[in-house]
Amino acid sequence: MKCVLFYHAFTSCWNNGNAHFLRGYARELAALGHEVVVFEPIDGWSRLNAIREIGGEAIQDVGRLFPGVSVRRYDAALDFDEALDGADLVIVHEWNSPDVIERVGRRRVHGTPFTLLFHDTHHRAVTAPDELAQFDLDAFDGVLAFGEVLRQIYMKLGWGNRAYTWHEAADVALYRPIPDVERAEDLVWIGNWGDGERSAELNEFLVDPVAELSLQASVYGVRYSDDAIYTIRTAGIRYGGWLPAHWAPVAFAGARATIHVPRGPYVRLLPGIPTIRVFEALACGIPLVSAPWSDAEELFPDGAYLTAAHGADMSRKLRAVLDDRELSSALVATGLRAIRERHTCRHRAQQLVGIVEAIRASDASSPPLRYIGASA
Repeated sequence: MKCVLFYHAFTSCWNNGNAHFLRGYARELAALGHEVVVFEPIDGWSRLNAIREIGGEAIQDVGRLFPGVSVRRYDAALDFDEALDGADLVIVHEWNSPDVIERVGRRRVHGTPFTLLFHDTHHRAVTAPDELAQFDLDAFDGVLAFGEVLRQIYMKLGWGNRAYTWHEAADVALYRPIPDVERAEDLVWIGNWGDGERSAELNEFLVDPVAELSLQASVYGVRYSDDAIYTIRTAGIRYGGWLPAHWAPVAFAGARATIHVPRGPYVRLLPGIPTIRVFEALACGIPLVSAPWSDAEELFPDGAYLTAAHGADMSRKLRAVLDDRELSSALVATGLRAIRERHTCRHRAQQLVGIVEAIRASDASSPPLRYIGASA
């Protein structure tokens, strides 16, 4: 197949946690023998912020790390007919502008015979449905939802059997154990502080336990306010700024443990959807202790990670992981096995091919199902 993928950003992961999976499954489609072309806007906010923060180094790295994937930057003059010429599969990620979504859909409406899928990796379907309603999805053949609970939402919106659960996964070509890196730190945490939606949780499960246990710890991410930086530094935590996603494996390799602090909407409204950080940590072979979230879809077996019920429990379990080598080794082994057997980008690329085949095998004469909330 010729696969044409529209992303807000491929070469940049600045405030763009989706980049890991979007890059990884594109790589695996190419490895399976498909032609892969990615379009990203030249003025995308993620890309511009990455260049502003550390220059073009990280972006240049990405081009070298994903051979076989053709990345094309575009501006307002993009000829969509030319961009979509010969496409068999087109996927539009939900961080694209409504205009891009509408213009791609228009080509599908006019009879261009590619399979057109919308890829949703966010909680806005439940937290900001008005934003989702701005997207004209009438022409789309299906939705890729990154969790079963999100798929159920799309089913209620009229997508029926054209909504598919398609979880994120680990790009194990990059995210893997690096045993020759010295584990010089006790804890590393990679994540964005954001707009305050999980400040209380970060204080309870990250800042306070590190301070209580006097751990040597580092955190990386963007959108840290001056108050947030003051808070973590007061706890003795080093703030490392933005860490490009493909540099994360080395950071994980240099620490003895990490934690997972999910955002509130995923815990309360979208149970069963882990963030990409869980896949990353387990794939890199670092023991993980998580704040509460519901693995409603049983993605991970018991013993892949520990769960802390509250801040004091996080302190206890971090201490146990750091002091008990047998426990730490068992967590690493179980987590790695879960990733390698079920949750790699190769698994998801193969699943995607199956989804496309199923759509094509359905009644080709019937029009795409309409998204009830879309504009007419």
